[in-house]
Amino acid sequence: MSISEIYEKFIDGMLRTTLLEYVAVFTGIASVWFSRIENIWVYPVGLVSTIIYTYLSLTVHLPGEATVNIYYSAMSVYGWILWAKKDRSNHHVVVIQHATGKEWLHHLLFFSSFYLGLFSALTWLHSFFSTEIIPWADALASATAFTGMWLMAKKKVESWFWWIATNISSIPLYFVKGYVFTSVFYFILLLMAGFGWAEWNKRAYQARQGRA
Repeated sequence: MSISEIYEKFIDGMLRTTLLEYVAVFTGIASVWFSRIENIWVYPVGLVSTIIYTYLSLTVHLPGEATVNIYYSAMSVYGWILWAKKDRSNHHVVVIQHATGKEWLHHLLFFSSFYLGLFSALTWLHSFFSTEIIPWADALASATAFTGMWLMAKKKVESWFWWIATNISSIPLYFVKGYVFTSVFYFILLLMAGFGWAEWNKRAYQARQGRA
């Protein structure tokens, strides 16, 4: 695809953007902003975006992404409860912190398991039901997102690394499916993820210094 063809597809896609997609994009951006500043509104606002994207993903044969957004919705409820939980001293039970080496291994195993499972399922769907599915790309975007959402609920700084991977893989995936505004959305999220990592890394360091 030439640069002129990419440009034409971008303009055409932006013109075809629906109100529903606009709502999903802007609530998604707001959700990431709340996440960066460790505000619990990340979850109720994010639920609006994930529910809409579940529907949109199914309409363009992205079952992996639809599964991710269903998972996002369930994890949003879980994260909402976890972030709101406090101890007897009225301190939040879950605080921002770095993962240990052992936890990193768990994260990689978690990602690998989901990637292999999703890739196998999507390859089967591609062969028998829809040739429009892109198994490896959809599985990659989905598995990294599963991992990122799980770690965000636990307030692990490393969740942002997985969000960066999700955003990078989702930009071209949604572009080729015709959701150009959503691919722009993931580019914005990619930039925000960098700032999110910096902010959480700083807070984790400050918390560790305070406990020392």
